Amino acid sequence: MEPSPDFVDLLRRWEDAGGVWRVLSRDSDAVTVGLYRCDDGEEADRFVATDPALAEFLAGRTSSQDQLRERDRDSLGRAKQARPRDRLGRPLPYGSVGVEPVSEEPLPPLATISYAHELLAKGRPFSAHEVYEARWKAGPASERELWQGLAQLCVGITHGERGNRVGALRLIARARRRLETYAASGGSAYGLDLHQIVDWINNREREPDNGSWLTNQPL
Repeated sequence: MEPSPDFVDLLRRWEDAGGVWRVLSRDSDAVTVGLYRCDDGEEADRFVATDPALAEFLAGRTSSQDQLRERDRDSLGRAKQARPRDRLGRPLPYGSVGVEPVSEEPLPPLATISYAHELLAKGRPFSAHEVYEARWKAGPASERELWQGLAQLCVGITHGERGNRVGALRLIARARRRLETYAASGGSAYGLDLHQIVDWINNREREPDNGSWLTNQPL
């Protein structure tokens, strides 16, 4: 008989990687949990479990974001991520010195691009993704493909730098499709050369193992 999966460890690893989990349903015997990607909130997987250790871990919470609201707040009471992270977004033990977290407040378009460029120059693609994600969630629906595509590209670069080229290729392919769609719409690119960005993605897809993805990145 195969051992039962460690669902608590699964949720912790998913959250540490930047993903979100949500409790979808509960009954007297089982709980159904969905796993959502960090780049665009799409459901990646779900499972049903009757593990008492999982029930204890959930402790009435409905998502991983509930945990952030309860545990991590700034001096003004706003939710924040208190656990330190390295430059590629990987969580470090509490008490460690990590990179300075970026604000969750969205910036205007040009400021968003400038700040993301600065973060990428410092080797922080995960933080650049957070900046683009904030703009995407606050921006108009007509620009969703632009900002979400840029956020996905930065997550793809993050995974590439972590050594996960398979996941990286999947993400930059999504980014390419979104940016191609947006470029075809004729919407403002705020000074970004979307064709150059798409060409860069195409080159990475053809030669995924050709050095660091932070080298000569087009953002």
